[in-house]
Amino acid sequence: MTVDFHVHSKASDGSYSPAAIARMTGSFSYAALTDHDTCDGIADFLGEPPTGECRRIAGIELSIDPGEGFDMFHLLCLGINPEDPGLSNFRQRILTTRAERNERIIENFAKLGIDLGDDVRAARQDKVLARPHFAKWLVRHGYAASVREAFAKYLLPDSPAETSCYEERWRPSQEEAFAVVHAAGGLCVMAHPKFWKNEWKVSGCDFAMAERNLAALREMGLDGLEAVYQANSPGEDAVFTQIADRLGLLKSAGSDYHGSNKPTVTIGMEVSEGFIRPLLDRLAPAPGA
Repeated sequence: MTVDFHVHSKASDGSYSPAAIARMTGSFSYAALTDHDTCDGIADFLGEPPTGECRRIAGIELSIDPGEGFDMFHLLCLGINPEDPGLSNFRQRILTTRAERNERIIENFAKLGIDLGDDVRAARQDKVLARPHFAKWLVRHGYAASVREAFAKYLLPDSPAETSCYEERWRPSQEEAFAVVHAAGGLCVMAHPKFWKNEWKVSGCDFAMAERNLAALREMGLDGLEAVYQANSPGEDAVFTQIADRLGLLKSAGSDYHGSNKPTVTIGMEVSEGFIRPLLDRLAPAPGA
């Protein structure tokens, strides 16, 4: 069956509207909208008239504390009630600190003689302003040849010191994030575990280390793992699936689709019924779905 539990829209840093995403996934069995730090696109995603039998899932992707010794933990929150007051307050804290971080990035660019402040802010409209918006502005104005180059030169933790404009931002604790998502009726799924440590991008995943730490997170409240991910190798899919099975974690599959902002990524993942069924059985109906 075709599913996708990791999709972004214009509400954050994708290139298609939430309604367009709903139409694009109409022939799928299941699809989740998981914009970064915002639920603003969910009403349009769920409210688009059906074009097939797809069951639409309300979701969100949160950046949380990766834990000691790790670099990035993106939490996919699936089956949430987007109107839950606790989740709304939690998201607002995240968005406030994101905005503060964006201002620091804009100030860093100004020190390099690159004035993108008002232009980038005006382009924000109702979207969550994120680093891809900065990167696309840099490409449009000739400061980089591609979004990839803009990130490498200016917007990554390991960008060259003479051009780096990167700033860290606050990330909520794992325990608090799990508790808030569960209270909002959602499931907590770790996205793209291959990116948990930066060095794994070069050296390959230390699966034994990942499994030890995922076991601890399972005890803390983690529900599942994005075991099948479009940027994984077949071997990584297989090993992460085995790890999830050994630990009793739900298994998810996602593309991390961003439309033209990640042009090599296509929407939709093919999985077996047996692989995805435990996750489907745990997902509560989304409000309005």
